[in-house]
Amino acid sequence: MIMLKLFSRAAALGMLLAITIPAQADDIQDANKLFKQGLNTQAMDKVNAFLATKPKDAQARFLKGLILADQGNTAEAITVFSSLTQDYPELPEPYNNLAVLYAGQGQYEKAKEQLEMAIRTNPTYATAHENLGDIYAKMASQAYDRALQLEKSGPNSSANANTKTKLALIRELFSKNPRTGAKPAAAVVAEAAPASAPVAVSSVAVTTPVSAPVSAPAAAAPVMTPVQAKPTVTVAAVNADPSAELLSSTKEWAAAWSAKNSKKYLTFYAKDFKTPDGISRSAWEAQRKQRIAVPKSIHVEVRDAKVKVVDDKHASVSFKQTYRASHLNVISNKTLDWVKADGQWLIAEERSGK
Repeated sequence: MIMLKLFSRAAALGMLLAITIPAQADDIQDANKLFKQGLNTQAMDKVNAFLATKPKDAQARFLKGLILADQGNTAEAITVFSSLTQDYPELPEPYNNLAVLYAGQGQYEKAKEQLEMAIRTNPTYATAHENLGDIYAKMASQAYDRALQLEKSGPNSSANANTKTKLALIRELFSKNPRTGAKPAAAVVAEAAPASAPVAVSSVAVTTPVSAPVSAPAAAAPVMTPVQAKPTVTVAAVNADPSAELLSSTKEWAAAWSAKNSKKYLTFYAKDFKTPDGISRSAWEAQRKQRIAVPKSIHVEVRDAKVKVVDDKHASVSFKQTYRASHLNVISNKTLDWVKADGQWLIAEERSGK
């Protein structure tokens, strides 16, 4: 069993503390102190009282999600963190915490998607990179295990031995750094300390800048723990071909558009995106936000997608796009030119045609 790192600060970008007045910061600190002491009910009462006057406050909502997760209310915690990703798509931590909760339920594909969004939001977010590696390894373990079961009935013993070797390496990966049932360390939500030293703690792994990791009694659903040594065979095969990543990014782009989530939609575009007719980036973004907001509903479908990789930093995806909205229905051919920047594929230009 492995445990993904769940991050405990909603203010990693420095934005939230900057807009919190001292009295509000004190309220969050008080709630956080109660949470640190294991007094979840009292902490939740304070957080709910605060949210009654400031329902959109990201710090308070993030702390509420942590409390719910610590109480084992996974479904409610998922709802809180999902809502945060919609309202604050620029923050990577809610995506990461969603991944932890999904992984705890064995929903590794969903966990992978959330971690990819966390990394897209902040390409230097080391915790999400490490967690994504663990998810890939877990998924690879399941695939090798399935392959081994299928090969048992086949004549190819050498292939069987090869699969056993790979599976053994991955299982060795997950057997390292076992956790004990120690009391969870304190989560720090409303402090200005840098968010660069996460340490896994507890069954849903709150992270704090302390020197030694500890953990809490396991929750009902299994969770994943960071490991110290990663055999290179576990992830290399997954990342070898960028085509799958490009197709996934294209579908995520269409999904954000369909969800009318303009904030998330715009994160797919590179800083030097070639805007139509040479208009300014700010004018183009305002235009896109308006066009996404106006229809009552939007559905964007990507079909017959073809990937062309130019080099390790340039590629294009061509496909047939179906756009259906409450007032319009259009089918067109579209090409997205992608560029890789800071380890992420971003749209540099888009072209449409009938």
